[in-house]
Amino acid sequence: QVLSLPIVVIVHGNQDNNAKATVLWDNAFSEIDRVPFVVAERVPWEKMCDTLNLKFKAEVQTTKGLLKEHYFFLAQKIFNDHSASLEDFQSRSVSWAQFNKVTGRAGQGGQRLVWPLGASCSLCLLQEILPGRGFTFWQWFDGVLDLTKRCLKSYWSDRLIIGFISKQYVCKLLSTEPDGTFLLRFSDSEIGGVTIAHVIRGKDGSSQVENIQPFSAKDLSIRSLGDRIRDLGQLRNLYPNIPKDQAFGSHYNSEWVGAE
Repeated sequence: QVLSLPIVVIVHGNQDNNAKATVLWDNAFSEIDRVPFVVAERVPWEKMCDTLNLKFKAEVQTTKGLLKEHYFFLAQKIFNDHSASLEDFQSRSVSWAQFNKVTGRAGQGGQRLVWPLGASCSLCLLQEILPGRGFTFWQWFDGVLDLTKRCLKSYWSDRLIIGFISKQYVCKLLSTEPDGTFLLRFSDSEIGGVTIAHVIRGKDGSSQVENIQPFSAKDLSIRSLGDRIRDLGQLRNLYPNIPKDQAFGSHYNSEWVGAE
């Protein structure tokens, strides 16, 4: 008997994202000797971290994977919990519903059946979107993958993008830094967006952290991230204290540099 790799049948392109989530979950968490189509409904968060890291490196084609602080942010996001410690999250398990969509009836013992999306069968469709957002954790993460793969691979590989960090923690980091200090994070409010957060310090010494409107893959295909950073005079040092030309100089468009 020969078993194929998992497949998902879809009837429209807008189901592609959910299909990829189903295949990823099945590949990562199914047992070799399982009953066909049965996969665990919940998995340890540590196993999810390993899966996300492997997926990120494979999709982006980079050797620079996710870091401990990235996992902490992702845990806060998927569990909607900003009070727990990194150690607390390590002992938790994450459900398919928290990850993306339940596309099949729950099986016995907390397991679920993997069905083709769009199949003509009576299914209970559940969706757990991120709080205050119109999309799931996986839809957001997949948008980050696509953006990084298409437009940000070299920046990520050079560790110029922190990426997975909350707006609240960015404010904490930048509020004590000199005027013009900035960092890059993936947008919380838009799928597939990267934003620049920078500190503005007033004459009285007060500080204000502002986030520039997120750039999409379409934006960055018109003008690269490096050239956009170069254009913005208010940006001076990449957090913690690297002059922006030193950090991003190799990413500037040589034609624009030579034109000055």
